[in-house]
Formats: sequence, structure tokens, C-alpha cells
Amino acid sequence: MTSTDRRPPQPRPRHVPGPAGAPLHPAPQRPDGAPVVGCGVYVEGRRVPDVHPDDALRTARERDGFVWLGLHEPTDAEFESIAEEYGLHPLAVEDAVYAHQRPKLDRYDDGLFVVLKTTTYVDHGELTATSEVVDTGEVMVFLGDHFVITVRHGAHGGLAELRRRLEQQPDLLCHGPSAVLYAVADLVVDHYVEVAAAMEEDVDELEASVFSPDRTDDSQRLYQLKRELMQLRRAVTPLDLPMQALTDRQGEIVPKEMRSYFRDVQDHVIRVRDQIAALDELLGSILQASLARTSLSDNEDMRKISAWAGIIAVPTAIAGIYGMNFEYMPELTWHLGYPLVLLVMALACGLLWRAFKRSGWL
Repeated sequence: MTSTDRRPPQPRPRHVPGPAGAPLHPAPQRPDGAPVVGCGVYVEGRRVPDVHPDDALRTARERDGFVWLGLHEPTDAEFESIAEEYGLHPLAVEDAVYAHQRPKLDRYDDGLFVVLKTTTYVDHGELTATSEVVDTGEVMVFLGDHFVITVRHGAHGGLAELRRRLEQQPDLLCHGPSAVLYAVADLVVDHYVEVAAAMEEDVDELEASVFSPDRTDDSQRLYQLKRELMQLRRAVTPLDLPMQALTDRQGEIVPKEMRSYFRDVQDHVIRVRDQIAALDELLGSILQASLARTSLSDNEDMRKISAWAGIIAVPTAIAGIYGMNFEYMPELTWHLGYPLVLLVMALACGLLWRAFKRSGWL
């Protein structure tokens, strides 16, 4: 039995990983190309100072604590010795090294392997047909009795700040490795909420543009935003089942004291999932409205062209008749014939213009 099982559950403040709006920090540079970007041993919720990574697991087992090892984009060779020391399953190691996984939770022997998609909103001055709105990365988490290993892929999603905040909350860390998994998941999901809120502003801007008095063609921008929203959906939707499993799973890897924490994360996943679905539906409606408006504008242009063609046809027909150069034609030699024909043309064109104007063709 670990120390986390002996302590009673502690109440926690909301948003333990950090204040709302805290950015996903850029990934730190790996020192000397080493994959390990962070390592700490925690006993009774507090970090043990001056522990070398090579001695971390042994120290954690001897003192009934756990190791939090942070890796950034390790290669196969770099991860091999770590996987052997911590007894990680080869299939999970392969997934962690090569990334590009969908969010999931796998159980291997007495450990868990969790994949989370990290997201960040890409600022842009104006949404265009080629704007990148959502950038994604990955965080893989190995969970065992005396260790938690986080493996990050991507240029964002650094966990150094999260580690510092957690070290100031020993009441949470005393629950063991699952507390780190909870904090990472909560941080990732909080950023889903922020990205969805930022994309909602883009949707509002497009909606205002589509229904503005000015004539605009926003179909390409709408389609691009819909594609970017799909990236966010691929990160959020599959995460519902892993969070559900963490709230229901029995065993010592995730103590029952932590299940309510993961249930809270699951509630946020469901909320942002519903928000994404609503945004996608709204974007579809706006896209249809944009296409309908474009079609209506094209029809209006065709009606105007047809109306002016009908007006011009009258003088063209009269001029064509008198341009046939026959010798005997009505009023051909009459002095008032020319102004009379011009008057007839003007009167006919004026009547046609008034009729088209009343019908809305002009």
C-alpha cells in the first residue's frame, strides 16, 4: 500500500493546473540533445531534492513515493533504456516514440498508457481561406505504481509550469502518479475550452460578414474554419471514453479518491464536445446561407442583365428596320420622321425601365 492510499481525500480548488487562460508553454530545448526535460521524486506530496534520474525509481520505491519523468520527443534508442528500467510495454513505447495517435487509454499489466491531444489557438490578423487556426501536439502518459512518465510531441504543451504549480500543492500530489495524470488532463482540456471560445469569435465574425449589407464571398473562409474545427473535434471527442474509464476503473493505479477528479475533467470534455458540435452545426448553416446569398446575387445580376437587354432590344429593332435601306418605307421622306422615331424609342425604353423597376428587376 502506498502513502497515497493511507491519506484521506483532500478537497481541491477548481482548476488545479493553473488559472484560466494560462497558455500552453513552449517546449523547452532539450539539454545536449537528451530526451529528459524534467525529473523529480515525490514522497508524501513533496519533492525530494537532489535525486539523479538514474537513481529516481530506486529512491521512489525505497521511500514509498513516485517519480515524475518528463520526456520530449525521444527517439527509439533514447527511450530504450528508460522503457527497460521502468518495465514499459513495447507497444506503448512504440506509440509514444512515433506519436500520431488518437486520444486513448490502454492498460498493460499493472500500468496505464494514456494519449492526450494538446491544442493551441493560432492567432491571425484576418481569417483567410488558408489560415491555420488550430495547432495540435500530443502528450503520452505512462502510469505505474511508483512512476508517471510524460512524453510530449510538438512545439507547445510544455509541462514545466504545471510541475511548479503542482509542487506547491502537496495535498494533491500526495495522491500519487494519478494526481499528475489528472493535472495534465485537466490542463489539456482547459485549453480545449479556450481554443473553442476563440474559434467561436471567428464564427461570429464570419456570420456578421455573411449577413452584412456588403456583397462578400465567404464560402472558402467558412470551409477552412470548418476544417480547423474538425482538428479540434478529433482531439476532444475520443477523449470521452478514456475519462469515463478513469472514473470507473478499479484498482490501485487510480485510487478511488481521484475518480471524482477525473469525473470533473470528463464533465469539461463533454461540455467542450457539445460546444464544438454546436459550432460545427452553426458553421454549416452559415455556409448554406452564404451559398444561398451568392446564388441570389447571381440571380439578381442575371435579371438586371436581362432587363437591360430587353430595354435595348426596342431601339435596336427600330434601328434595324430603318437600316434595311428600302426605297419605299413609311415616313422615309417626312421631315418629322427622324425625331418621331427617336421619341418612340425613348418612350418605349422609359416604359420598359419603369416596368422592370417596379418588378424589382432593376
